[in-house]
Amino acid sequence: MVQVCLNGRRSAADGACVPSSPEELARSAAEAVAAGATEVHVHPRTPCGHDSLSPRVLAPVLDAIRARVAVPVGVTTGAWAEPDPAARLDRVRAWSVLPDFASVNWHEPGAEEVAARLLAMGVGVEAGIWSGTDAAARFAASPLGPRVLRVLAEVTDPVPATAETTARALLERLGAAHGRPVLLHGEEGGAWPVLRLAGRLGLATRIGLEDTMFLPDGQRATSNAQLVAEGLVRYGAYARPT
Repeated sequence: MVQVCLNGRRSAADGACVPSSPEELARSAAEAVAAGATEVHVHPRTPCGHDSLSPRVLAPVLDAIRARVAVPVGVTTGAWAEPDPAARLDRVRAWSVLPDFASVNWHEPGAEEVAARLLAMGVGVEAGIWSGTDAAARFAASPLGPRVLRVLAEVTDPVPATAETTARALLERLGAAHGRPVLLHGEEGGAWPVLRLAGRLGLATRIGLEDTMFLPDGQRATSNAQLVAEGLVRYGAYARPT
């Protein structure tokens, strides 16, 4: 499974290829799925470019993407979109159009409460476990662990030479991960080394403009679809034989 992460916290200021409006996100999602992506992860944004958990911002993005693709679509619940845990929980409760899944960063205050609410609403939970945080230990002790859709092992080390070592250490801390599937991905300079490691380990992964703006050869990517196509080639080249 290769998930495409369409935009993250990037904006048009990072490059004209970064989609922003619901229509741009939907078009980019459709192109990425045509290139081989099997899921979509998106950060709904206000017209001013801020990440938002507001149902008025979320619904048009989900509707537009679902009109173009038939794969699962997920969103972020990152604290940067709503720093106050109580307000974040209220935002999630108010969603009228539901994503198929949502990522919850386990190191953030209020993560367990947000995850429990999502599960009660029938929304799958990606447990975001970031390297460099205590999220793995928190998740290991969480009663919600066996109920999440998957673990999103997020390697925040952007250095190509060390990202794989950081990823292996994170996976070791995760251990059995409550028996849940693991999606392993990196970011910036670590995106491609970690994707190759995911291929070798037979783990799900993701790629897209949220994680990197560049192809493995250093050229600037022109679209999410280009990153997905290249990601599938690299993943397959490093995949362990069956």
